[in-house]
Amino acid sequence: MSPPSHDGRAGALMQDADLCVKCGLCLPHCPTYLVSEHEADSPRGRITLAQGLIGGTLADGASLRAHLDGCLSCRKCEAVCPARVPYGRILDAARQELAARDPQPDRWLRWLSRLLVPAPMRALLRGLIALYRGSGLQRLTRRSGVLGSGGLARLESLLPARAPARAPARVRSRAAAGPDAGPDAGPDVVPDAGPEVALFRGCVGDVLERAVLEACETLLRAAGYRVRVPPSQTCCGALHLHGGQREQARRLAQRNVEAFGDTGVIASFTSGCAASLRDYPDLDLGSAGDGFADRVQDVMTLLQARLDRLQFRPLARRAALHLPCTLANVMQAGPALRGVLAAVPGLELIDLDPPQHCCGAAGRHFLSHPDASDRLLAPKLRAIQALRPDLVLSSNVGCSLHLQGGLTRLGQAVPPVVHPAILLAGQLV
Repeated sequence: MSPPSHDGRAGALMQDADLCVKCGLCLPHCPTYLVSEHEADSPRGRITLAQGLIGGTLADGASLRAHLDGCLSCRKCEAVCPARVPYGRILDAARQELAARDPQPDRWLRWLSRLLVPAPMRALLRGLIALYRGSGLQRLTRRSGVLGSGGLARLESLLPARAPARAPARVRSRAAAGPDAGPDAGPDVVPDAGPEVALFRGCVGDVLERAVLEACETLLRAAGYRVRVPPSQTCCGALHLHGGQREQARRLAQRNVEAFGDTGVIASFTSGCAASLRDYPDLDLGSAGDGFADRVQDVMTLLQARLDRLQFRPLARRAALHLPCTLANVMQAGPALRGVLAAVPGLELIDLDPPQHCCGAAGRHFLSHPDASDRLLAPKLRAIQALRPDLVLSSNVGCSLHLQGGLTRLGQAVPPVVHPAILLAGQLV
């Protein structure tokens, strides 16, 4: 049995874990427990495992790792916990302990970090994806079935088949395109003298959702905000923190705190990133981390606050709304999103999943645990087939990729998965 950790964070974990009275109110809300009905796949079960691991009464074997790593970090348990147990913090600390004892299983993290954190690699990925999609090679690959039905075919299905519509050229800003934008990135817009907002673009969003970033800037400017996109920002660190690489997450957090300065609201269009930014106080950044987290808002919350300044053209479409777990449980921005979408005349909004269960994307989970993730995705796909919407709306990039990939693998005419900001920007008057 491996010896328990003796640093200060281990003591803090045990203190946090002691808040859990094992009442079980979280069980009906935990997606992994609902699938497996195994106590070790529930929040209280995982807290008990974390206590045993840190206390030295449980060995860090394959079974324990599987149960802890199988958590989706959806944090729905936190939203319903009467004792306000900081489950996300407990789980991250337990995973850090496991990574310190045996770093070998984190190969997914190392691979993703090399691809997504360095800005030059993100630029290269954007170019390669655009070439693959624009050249017709993606269409040929899918029609021929040359990749078969294995893991490589599943990965390829996650790539969107087309780029989302861009914001109108008359309101696009060079700032949204980032520091590596060319001369045709779009004209600058003279903003209203309203509050300042700094946009967080993240790493995956920087590769796959540049058009969403532009749409968010368009909407915020139309609502009267002064918008900037700090060029030296980096990955939020969510993949690292939830994978046990706390020190790497801390370094990324420090870079973001410096990049955004100490004033102005920080807006995120990806709820997973926003939730991670809100967790910066747990990374021992001092008062800078607390101040940073307090400034983080979801874009839709900011738009709802100035909704009277926005006008939208009618849109006779039926849209199925998917609420990402982090948007609902951490950012609590579901009502704001619904409120802004309701301002589009003619748009029929329907819930994709009224109980709001996790789709299974969960950061890197849909890559590292494909079978488990696809089981959680299956009810969403059945709902889309039954509802037959014109489009599906989701405001988290991982959820969007997972949903669109599942629809692509169905092999039939399916609705596109779109970020709400794309729809809203396209309907601006």
